[in-house]
Amino acid sequence: MEEPQRARSHTVTTTASSFAENFSTTSSSFAYDREFLRTLPGLLIVAEIVLGLLVWTLIAGTEYFRVPAFGWVMFVAVFYWVLTVFFLIIYITMTYTRIPQVPWTTVGLCFNGSAFVLYLSAAIVDASSVSPERDSHNFNSWAASSFLRLLVTICYAGNTYFSFIAWRSRTIQ
Repeated sequence: MEEPQRARSHTVTTTASSFAENFSTTSSSFAYDREFLRTLPGLLIVAEIVLGLLVWTLIAGTEYFRVPAFGWVMFVAVFYWVLTVFFLIIYITMTYTRIPQVPWTTVGLCFNGSAFVLYLSAAIVDASSVSPERDSHNFNSWAASSFLRLLVTICYAGNTYFSFIAWRSRTIQ
């Protein structure tokens, strides 16, 4: 007599990593905030990026290494330009909604506040380091960068104000 064959049971277990859950690249999870660039903080960020780029390219196109103070000026300009581009991407793609563990209002306030203070110090150093030379190209570029740096400083001051308002309303709740 033959015994009837039993059906074999197979158990398959799958797991998903937390990285895949939090940072999936499906098109339904990608968000784009088109309205952010129409707000005053969004416009200020775009102005910071455009003017900041002009500032450091004007200085980089000269022999700025001859004046030691311009090392600080270049550091502040390039450092905050890169970080501002990074924050613009975070705001446009709404990444801040995907990572709620980060206190974004506090981060924004600290970033804009430090950018304002360091840009102000670099603007003072930039303006005080500009002196006419035989080479008018350096003088003209440094004078233009000094003026534009003042405009970028004002933009960061405005974003610091808006960040403070957002931070204050968030902490009151």
